[in-house]
Amino acid sequence: MLKITFRIFIFLTFFLSLFLNSYADKLLVYMDLAQTDHLKAYGVAYWVLEQGHNVEWLLNYRGGSFMIDFYEEMADVCRLRGVAFDQIDLSQAASIYKEIEENNMEVVLLEKAPAIAIYTPPNKEPWDDAVTLALTYAEIPYTTLWDEEVLRGELEKYDWLHLHHEDFTGQYGKFYGSYRDALWYKQEQLTCELMAKKLGFRKVSDEKKVVARAIKDYMAKGGFVFAMCSATETMDIALAAENVDIVPEELDGDPVDPDCQNKLDYSKTLAFTDFKVSIDAYKYEHSTIDTTPDKTAARLGLEADYFTLFDFSAKLDPVPSMLVQNHVSVVQGFMGQTTAFRKSLVKKYVTILGETEGRDEVKYIHGNYGRGTWTFFGGHDPEDYQHMVEDPPTDLSLHKSSPGYRLILNNILFPAAKKKERKT
Repeated sequence: MLKITFRIFIFLTFFLSLFLNSYADKLLVYMDLAQTDHLKAYGVAYWVLEQGHNVEWLLNYRGGSFMIDFYEEMADVCRLRGVAFDQIDLSQAASIYKEIEENNMEVVLLEKAPAIAIYTPPNKEPWDDAVTLALTYAEIPYTTLWDEEVLRGELEKYDWLHLHHEDFTGQYGKFYGSYRDALWYKQEQLTCELMAKKLGFRKVSDEKKVVARAIKDYMAKGGFVFAMCSATETMDIALAAENVDIVPEELDGDPVDPDCQNKLDYSKTLAFTDFKVSIDAYKYEHSTIDTTPDKTAARLGLEADYFTLFDFSAKLDPVPSMLVQNHVSVVQGFMGQTTAFRKSLVKKYVTILGETEGRDEVKYIHGNYGRGTWTFFGGHDPEDYQHMVEDPPTDLSLHKSSPGYRLILNNILFPAAKKKERKT
């Protein structure tokens, strides 16, 4: 009997020691050039948060690495998704913390998987949205919604909202000049008109202005908003033109206000000021905010188009530091309906995250509104330089370490972050 009891004791002690040793170890998902799949790594971090565990985001350490208490299940998820990692002991972790403390680095604690929503029309096509592609590839869950859900107040269910490449001015992307006879354009116009009518609005532009204000109110209450391409520009235009008609007669059946340029209210915008709107239905341009015409005229092309990420103090400015985490500091540019923003039209309080050096152009910007934040990223697809209508979607398995797509995914984890308390 004593011999059996002793064997049980040895058995329990052995497995207890395994458990304690495993728990004491850390799983380091490094994000420098040694990482095999940067994009999937964000999905692993999100999965860990979903399981109720915390993630430490090591800002500026090896490209913005993630560190987690080691569990074999987490290691298995990394292996299955092709994400490289190291299992390290507490002494190695202590050395990392020491290096972080002594350099421009910081530990930010991620505590809760944010609820993610994508604002997107129901008739979207495969070429439509880089963020949807990024979330799908990284295996991060999301919900889609559109105008009806927004005006019903459903944004309150979500921590983070991405704005699909929407035209909040109600001008159907300014595609009228080139595509007004195309089937997809007619279907998009009909979808928008039917939704506006269903919600009780006479014109699409009137409905979109109300939606834009609802999204702004969502931010004021603490929501995190991320937008790319035309949504960045048209959101501010819709807010500035709340009480003025800027839509050409060809698109909404009545003429623009002849004094519309002078009636724009820049005090209502988030990011931009002093811009002029395009009131030509045949011109593929929304306003003077966008720098696409400059790139087209200069014919910069893929080889000459880059933007530089700012190097922030991780300890003093953890928020912008989170948003620019990357394994490179210079990122390939890419075009879109709204490619980038004129620096001269950006409001003074806006934080510039990435700019094109030597040009009146910023690519990536961030700001606060009320208790929430917004982040605008110009361009359509970081891995398709000049994405055209009806082009096939990007295969992210061919771009596992895309710096541009990393910037998108930084924004996904941002709402989960809490700066770690320093020990005194």
